Amino acid sequence: MQSKDAIRAIKERLNIVDIVRRFVELKRNGPRWVAPCPFHQETKPSFSVNEEQGMFYCFGCHASGDIFDFYGRINGLDFKESLEQLAAEAGITIERGRSNARSQGEERERRSGRQQMLRMYELAAGHFSAALQSPEAAECRGYIEKRGLSGDIVQRFGLGWARREWQSLADALRRAGFDARLAVEAGLLGQSGNGRAYDRFRGRLIFPIKSLSNQIIAFGGRIIAGEDEAKYINSSDTPIYKKGEHLYGLAQARRGITTKGRALLTEGYMDVLTLHQFGYDNAVGVLGTALTPEQIKRLSGFASQMVLLFDGDRAGRKAALRSCEMLLTRGLACNVVLMPEGEDIDSLLRTAGPEAFEELQARAPDGLRFCVDVLKALAPRETVEWARNFLRQVELPELVSPYVSRLAGHLQLSENELRQGLAAWHSQKQDGRGSAPAQTAKPSLARQNMRDRQIMMYAVRYPERLDDLRALGADLTLQSAIARRLWDKIEELGEECPYHLDQREKNFWTLCRGAEAAPRDNGDKELEFLRRDLDAYYASAQKSSVSAALRENTGTGDFAADLDYLRALQETLEKGHE
Repeated sequence: MQSKDAIRAIKERLNIVDIVRRFVELKRNGPRWVAPCPFHQETKPSFSVNEEQGMFYCFGCHASGDIFDFYGRINGLDFKESLEQLAAEAGITIERGRSNARSQGEERERRSGRQQMLRMYELAAGHFSAALQSPEAAECRGYIEKRGLSGDIVQRFGLGWARREWQSLADALRRAGFDARLAVEAGLLGQSGNGRAYDRFRGRLIFPIKSLSNQIIAFGGRIIAGEDEAKYINSSDTPIYKKGEHLYGLAQARRGITTKGRALLTEGYMDVLTLHQFGYDNAVGVLGTALTPEQIKRLSGFASQMVLLFDGDRAGRKAALRSCEMLLTRGLACNVVLMPEGEDIDSLLRTAGPEAFEELQARAPDGLRFCVDVLKALAPRETVEWARNFLRQVELPELVSPYVSRLAGHLQLSENELRQGLAAWHSQKQDGRGSAPAQTAKPSLARQNMRDRQIMMYAVRYPERLDDLRALGADLTLQSAIARRLWDKIEELGEECPYHLDQREKNFWTLCRGAEAAPRDNGDKELEFLRRDLDAYYASAQKSSVSAALRENTGTGDFAADLDYLRALQETLEKGHE
């Protein structure tokens, strides 16, 4: 199917209540299902699902949408990812544009390869888990016990043991009928110079890495004995896993993150496990990389507040500065907890207890304050350059002004000069590209004149009647850039439009069509009200135009033209009166 047909078919085949029930304990309340909202911390059942409409709405945090919105938000996925996963669940194949038989065959082969890789990882996880109970894993079990990990944490995170044999997993995969070449491509096996496959993970404690669909897609492994090997090794990038896109423990932590409204972000596998064991079930790890935009995107689907846990040394401060910069410019809030020298979160919790960690969190500076403290150690020129670059990256225009004020105040810079420098940069960008940069302030729909709002409310409520609006000339009267952009999206994307909106547009869409919006059963009457308003607008515009022309012609001696303008003005006034 094409994607627009797939959207309709998925909604017909999958019940939103069945999907929501996987994550939320719903209870029937009249014609609706209710529960505490999974997207913010609460105990009252303000979250409501309307099965008939296929929509959800929260009266507390105002989260709303259909089955795709819920699935994407609860799993931290974008619309394309949600569409693909729900389509697979509904048994629907989505057409990838126009393609010949060869490309369709390649696409089927690619999907088949991905499915086989997922099955191989599932088998490997079971293989490692069973091996952890074997006699030869005694040393690994001893290490787990020494680190104080409970049986519940071991089971919940699926920890395992990779035997020291070169062919243990390779033989298990072969017996299950999997191709060794595909296992090498999946990163489970390595390949020697003579082409023989061998186990990559040997003699290691295994940490399974899950996708948000709860599928195992990669492994991390820690050496238990032998200092001549790397302490940790991780799965390389594969068709089912990209390291910079995932976070360790997110599948287990997503409910804790949405409930608490914030995520604890740390670096190591053991740090995540220890935090969860001490009750911090909103902790995730960055999988040995610097924080990436893709990881931020996934996290921001669950919460807008991050707590960064970094070592207090120079490298930790540098990593925290870069992470703060990325989070703040994207409109997220963050605090930075720096560990005491020689400590990490694991050792802190086990020696000093949660109370010491809570105290560190209470004293943790917010992200911008932390950045300022780090910048004070730099040369003034570097400080100014960082501040300017930071402000240029801010994605939400309304954040620029408060950021400028805080940076100027804390760094003892001239606020006026910072603003002038930013304005000059915007001007240069605009001159160079012929259009305003992304940071130029965009007025919201709520601030536009009532006419734009009325037109767009009708367009959102009845997108199938855009032709009726065009016949009234409604699209030609739109004044604001945001209204014109939303019109273009509705015109171009049709039913897919709601899944390609920014947050402001989504809020407006929810106002017009959400679970609490008025029924869409009186389109003709609503259109008639709009037609009267547009007629009055055109009459007023024509009156202004004719009056201006008359004033400009006065005194030229062209009395015939004056009479023509007066007659036109009279006709306009009469039409306006009617």
